[in-house]
Amino acid sequence: MAAKWPLCYVTAMIFPFSFASTPHIQFGAGMRIKLADIAQVYGSRILLVTGGRSFDESVMCDELWRQLQSGFELRRVRVSGEPSPQLVDDTVAEHRSWNPDAVVAIGGGSVVDAAKAIAGLLPSGDSVMEYLEGVGRGKAFKGPSTPFIALPTTAGTGGETSKNAVLSIVGADGYKKSFRDESLVARHIILDPELTLSCPKKVTASCGMDAFTQLLESYVSSNASPMTDALALSGLEQIRDSLLTAVENGENIDARAGMLYASSISGLTLANAGLGSVHGLASPLGAFFPMPHGEVCGSLLFHAVRINIEAMHKRDPNNRALFRYAEVGRLLCNSSNISDNQARDALLSILEEWTVKLAMPRLSDYGVEEGDFSRIIANISSGSMATNPIKLEESEIMELLRSRL
Repeated sequence: MAAKWPLCYVTAMIFPFSFASTPHIQFGAGMRIKLADIAQVYGSRILLVTGGRSFDESVMCDELWRQLQSGFELRRVRVSGEPSPQLVDDTVAEHRSWNPDAVVAIGGGSVVDAAKAIAGLLPSGDSVMEYLEGVGRGKAFKGPSTPFIALPTTAGTGGETSKNAVLSIVGADGYKKSFRDESLVARHIILDPELTLSCPKKVTASCGMDAFTQLLESYVSSNASPMTDALALSGLEQIRDSLLTAVENGENIDARAGMLYASSISGLTLANAGLGSVHGLASPLGAFFPMPHGEVCGSLLFHAVRINIEAMHKRDPNNRALFRYAEVGRLLCNSSNISDNQARDALLSILEEWTVKLAMPRLSDYGVEEGDFSRIIANISSGSMATNPIKLEESEIMELLRSRL
């Protein structure tokens, strides 16, 4: 049995912070049976957003499809790969006159993000380009949003608990940008680990490393609070106990439940505390190269943490994130009787070991070359880098990229 661990480290003084609202969450094996009752509250017309083959080949998803067909007017939208602004706009244009009473997402992070944006724009019919950060027209989103219900089938992005929908154009002039507003948050989330049992080993590994990265980055974030600390550490404990087992034995429902919890919690912590250098680089890497987001995170995490620790030792040895990295090291190796330096070394050893064990790809596997570094850095996500525990110099970011080439 895993050792008990304190939920968070809180200093004597709690500084002011804010925490965004959370949706109604139903967690547990078999909870998917509640979908029809929940959806019925909103009306009879359901726009269902799903993946493609993964949904069609799932016995449990087929059961949900039949259940919805028997009680609702139902239309389905399929999402393959990263959702684009064009997909969102085309879906809104096609179904707005039908006036769905609710949008239901059953799928992974891409499905959830697409559905979230579609639900937000159905009432107005606006293009998402009116609101997309950094590349849109800068219009302030006023809402309302069509009621949105999410049932994730992967454990990675935690997008079901956050207010932002990430949309992408992949290619030389690509981008990954967010459409975000509090009104986009799901009204109901059903976290049923049985829906993740059929998730392939490779996807389980990369999604799991995404959740791991989000929890760790939000815990050491310069914007972390006692609430996000408590949530992040509870999620990291589940990562410790569940990730490797979920990858190696996908039928283990306890491990699947642990990862689904950790993933969903990571969506709450990233939304309220922010992220760090891994996600700062994941945005341009995922935009310019066809590299799945979780694989970017899994590839960069070890070296990002190493470089952060080295930079703080050199320039900011009293940075609280050094202590926090040590706390995570103790948690992951289940040992409270080691020094801070030993704990940080243990953290780095675990991250390096898991990078290899989970077969995280190198950046060059997706066509990244050293000549691309300047363009990647020029398009780094300033929002994520703003809450990295220390401001990294360009040479350190170059080292991070080079270390995974």
